[in-house]
Amino acid sequence: MSDIQLGFVGSARYLWRQLTSMRTALILLLLTALAAIPGSLLPQRTNGPIPVRDFFNANPELAKFLDKLWLFDVYGSPWFSAIYILLFISLIGCVIPRVIEHSKSLFIKPPAAPSRLEKMEFFQTFPGDLEKAETCLKSKRFRIRREADWISAEKGYLREFGNVLFHLSLILILIGVSIGSLFGMRGDSIVNIGERFTNIPTNYDSLTYGKLFTDKSLPPFSIKAENFVAKYNPITNMPEDYTLYVSVADNPESKPVRKIVKVNSPLDFGSTSVYLQANGYSPLVTVRNAANEIVFQGPVPLLPQDANLTSTGAIKVPDMTPQIGFVASFLPTAARDEIRGGYSSFPELLDPRLLISVWQGDLKMDSGVPQSVYRIDTEDMERIGLKGLAIGESYSFEVGSITFNGVVPWVNLQVVKDPGKRWALFGSIFAIAGLLASLFIRQRRIYIRSKGKKIEVAGLALNRLPGLED
Repeated sequence: MSDIQLGFVGSARYLWRQLTSMRTALILLLLTALAAIPGSLLPQRTNGPIPVRDFFNANPELAKFLDKLWLFDVYGSPWFSAIYILLFISLIGCVIPRVIEHSKSLFIKPPAAPSRLEKMEFFQTFPGDLEKAETCLKSKRFRIRREADWISAEKGYLREFGNVLFHLSLILILIGVSIGSLFGMRGDSIVNIGERFTNIPTNYDSLTYGKLFTDKSLPPFSIKAENFVAKYNPITNMPEDYTLYVSVADNPESKPVRKIVKVNSPLDFGSTSVYLQANGYSPLVTVRNAANEIVFQGPVPLLPQDANLTSTGAIKVPDMTPQIGFVASFLPTAARDEIRGGYSSFPELLDPRLLISVWQGDLKMDSGVPQSVYRIDTEDMERIGLKGLAIGESYSFEVGSITFNGVVPWVNLQVVKDPGKRWALFGSIFAIAGLLASLFIRQRRIYIRSKGKKIEVAGLALNRLPGLED
């Protein structure tokens, strides 16, 4: 027998059937989950270019190898996109035929009753007639097919509808995620109270664009942080309420409007939302050189390290000779013990202290390599001082001095544009509803045959759920 040649059309049809099988869809779904693991374990360029650079510095050879595999940009890699697109196509190919078949079945009458009901489940005989049986089944919302001497009744069509809805919802979720990744953006900016945030790229501390999002897509709004009020439980130290008072303008020509922002009540500018994401403190400092000239003055945001807002960060002064850097810790309510050393015992400003260590040398800010504003590389620097300051106090070191003038709160504004989130939300809701329907709705058939003054009854539970006998 000669070998059968499928040809181009036959091969394409075979590959399409394999791709659109439910088994392939499940495999691709598993591969998508596995492919996302490196994106969680390794730093990604879209979210943290500085951690990626640090990884290259610590593991140069390994980093080069991983970079060739796109493991520092997993979600933008060709192989992840290929898996995602194949999953999308596979789900569509699986679901659309099921939708068509289910639509046809809605208009098809139940199958004819078998000739011998005694061989089926829960066969029983009752005195009665088909009219009473039909009335009873209609009252229980069965779909009925009535012939001269038998009745076929079916119930539970929503179970298959739930199955179809669940798979259609997965496609809707994928569409929502795709729209968000293509046309969305996410950015964070720390804003000191009293300062203004204008929605331009240079004002962000971190900014991630979708593949088709550009700078011109940013809506032209501005926000001035007027005041921030945080309330804490004096017994548990836990936060009870955060309130940010702002004045906002939709564009440079519009008049500012006062608004209130809370954690679960963001500002909305069209499809862009601004969330109150975090808060902390910015010590106000003045740094002078040996000639008593001011070389740095203003607030320095420090990052909280615990629930009581013990904060750390850095103050960099590249305009001094030699260059000076301060490794800083801030305690809103200063306390101390032998084991922990200095720490904050409460998140409010009850007894603020600024702890600094002074370093001189090369801050490496002219190397062209991006670095965190909250850290100082002290490897090639020399520590020349260590001091704790209360508000109003100064500390003099070899080549200058620093004064702790006060404290202002800062807030982290997270700006998010995710045009696909509603699609993903509705998809998730529909998927849960469809899954519940497919799991708990009982699909069953009941057959009744007339035997003189008696009727024979038997049933069939299509999804094997209990309760058919009753």
